[in-house]
Amino acid sequence: MKKLENKVAIITGGAMGNGLGIAEVFLKYGAKIVILDYSDTLESTVTRLQTEENEVIGYQVDIREKEKVTEIIDEVAKHFGHIDIVINNAGICYLETFENMSDEVRDRHFDINIKGTWNVTKAALPYMKNRSAAIVNLSSVTGPMVADSGEVAYATTKAALLGFTKSLAAELVNDGIRVNAVMPGYIHTPMVDNMAKLSNPSHPESVVEGIAQAIPMKRLGTIEELGELVAFLASDEASYITAQGIVIDGGSTLPETMTMGV
Repeated sequence: MKKLENKVAIITGGAMGNGLGIAEVFLKYGAKIVILDYSDTLESTVTRLQTEENEVIGYQVDIREKEKVTEIIDEVAKHFGHIDIVINNAGICYLETFENMSDEVRDRHFDINIKGTWNVTKAALPYMKNRSAAIVNLSSVTGPMVADSGEVAYATTKAALLGFTKSLAAELVNDGIRVNAVMPGYIHTPMVDNMAKLSNPSHPESVVEGIAQAIPMKRLGTIEELGELVAFLASDEASYITAQGIVIDGGSTLPETMTMGV
């Protein structure tokens, strides 16, 4: 039996990037997946993933819209009868200095990365209790551990998600729900490519290469590698793990300096 067989998993932001990697790995392990995404790529992603063996449903929704999110998750629970896994992956990152960042851009980070995660989780909880269920939140090494200039809004939200994870885990442990966070370093996604363009519009590829060279493994992670970690935390194989933030970064947070050492 596959480790996620017959598990019903909601994945936010699953149409591309990290979310797509998670969705593909979950299907490999037998899960039935529901993708919530605002992107226009959602329909093509669902079409590609859906097969006779794979049950995939997609809803185009802005997770900031609490009532719509609740309506969709109620519909999902009615269709499947239960929800076993929630993967809060959807998020944004726009680089801008603290002094220059508008309130609108700040609020967009907070509303999607924090409030959107809150909305999806709260709507799903009634259908997850006493099922050996799991919630995995996509935090980051950015915020809790490291940060670069221009990442204040993003770093703040990702640090908040780690606090959300730990406190929620304490509340839900008696309901049979485990809550963990994954803290990626640089995974090669469209978001990273976009950040590279913001950093160096004329040569974004040099930004990505520079990132890779600063990582001990000399490469960015893949969405499949991230998906495997999330699948483990969502499965019963991780039945004694809750309230943790698990780093997956190729060792990028390891070096004490870039010049010292032999």
